[in-house]
Amino acid sequence: MTQTAGTQFRNVTGTPIAPVLADRWSPRGFDKTHEISQDELLSIIEAARWAPSAGNTQPWAFIAARRGTPEFDAIASALAGFNKIWAGSASALIVFSAVPDRGGKMTRWINYDVGQAAANATIQAEYLGLRAHQMGGFDVAAIRAAFQLPEGVNPLTVMALGAYDNSDAVPAEIQQRDSADRGRLPLDQVVIGAY
Repeated sequence: MTQTAGTQFRNVTGTPIAPVLADRWSPRGFDKTHEISQDELLSIIEAARWAPSAGNTQPWAFIAARRGTPEFDAIASALAGFNKIWAGSASALIVFSAVPDRGGKMTRWINYDVGQAAANATIQAEYLGLRAHQMGGFDVAAIRAAFQLPEGVNPLTVMALGAYDNSDAVPAEIQQRDSADRGRLPLDQVVIGAY
């Protein structure tokens, strides 16, 4: 952790950044007793809806479901690999989909725009004191079938939301992954120029 303006954050940053970003991370250990309210879930989706998009095309669609609903179970059952083991403890799951028909002349930026919507949702979750973890490991066809998605609506990622749990209730393998050091390439390896 690094100190920025007298506060400790999870991430060691090369230069001070906004606290909500300096503390952001993607745990797998979610508190399976935590319940997200409908208002909190809608707030996160609303933040996604207000993401920037090329030409204001808004080429996205969201499926959001709270744990305990058949819709949550449908999303969770479509997850692949290790995601199936931990994501069922999340308080909610959101599927972020691209809708190319809305892209018009801006089609090149559709997936980028959906990514911005997911980033906005992540930061809103952090603002609410929750954690978010995005996953690419899921069965697209299963999501399509479960929600009868129209042709042209393309699921890109699933986001797990909830309260972090580092207690013994979380399996040891997940605790180990969550406590492992994390980092980013140093600035001098990713900046081509900052003039």
